[in-house]
Amino acid sequence: MYHIIINPASRSGKGKKIWKEQIKPALLRDNVSFRPYFSEKAGDVAVIASQILSEATEFPVPLIILGGDGTVNEALHGLSDPSKVTLGYIPTGSSNDLARDLNIPTEPTAALELILHSGSVHSMDLGTVTYSDGEKRRFAVSCGIGYDAAVCEEALHSKLKRVFNKLGLGKLTYLGIALKQLLTAEPASGKLYLDDSAPIEINRMLFTACMLHRFEGGGFMFCPDANDSDGIMNLCSVGDLPKAKVLLALPTAFKGKHYRFRGVTPYRAKEVTIETSSPLWVHTDGEVTRKSNRITLTCEQQAIRIIRP
Repeated sequence: MYHIIINPASRSGKGKKIWKEQIKPALLRDNVSFRPYFSEKAGDVAVIASQILSEATEFPVPLIILGGDGTVNEALHGLSDPSKVTLGYIPTGSSNDLARDLNIPTEPTAALELILHSGSVHSMDLGTVTYSDGEKRRFAVSCGIGYDAAVCEEALHSKLKRVFNKLGLGKLTYLGIALKQLLTAEPASGKLYLDDSAPIEINRMLFTACMLHRFEGGGFMFCPDANDSDGIMNLCSVGDLPKAKVLLALPTAFKGKHYRFRGVTPYRAKEVTIETSSPLWVHTDGEVTRKSNRITLTCEQQAIRIIRP
């Protein structure tokens, strides 16, 4: 039996309609055994995922998420052992970067067809960020500190995001907010500790993104060489770069061409510690809960099964 967690608020409130008019009828036509669960508020998805796993008697549990990257992220925090599920993803978010990198269709019934009939099981890495007070959060796509997280934090509360989503232009939300945030961003000095190497000092760090997949923020290919099953995080660090050049570099990131700009630097590591001179916003898969001036990130290789083409 498939356990299906539905975020009704995804795709600007169309998640419930997509479930009712497309996904549920398709499941019934195929005589698929399923049990739906609906989230109502923040935190529900983690509670539901925990309940599903705790009540399961056979593993791996077939779990389908209908929502955005943030819904997947919240589900991860309810799974005490992600290796005990096989994840199917019907992407109905505004960025859908996980689906973009895995080539999962964004058309709901096509994504369901992939899960039920034509897809294959892929073992995918998961990351964990640990704050200085010991709090931990998982991520499937990326974790960033600084400017990219500040963009995510504003996007989570943006009326503009809801308007663009209804028009099918969710990517423009992040681009517009990114340009706005750039005008007011105050870079902090920072240090990167990559595995056991000496610290890398960045005098004016705008942001550092630690990525398991190639894309974040609605299609920015910040780490074009990222491999989601190699046990290694790819980093894109931006610092000591005038804002005018950031304006030039940002659009080129959609094609992964931003490393031509001096001050935009790629790194790779299994473990990363980032220290900054002042607390900055931190995101995990676009979800922002707090600021920090020290985070440590680790990667667990092939920690969860996901269905992809």
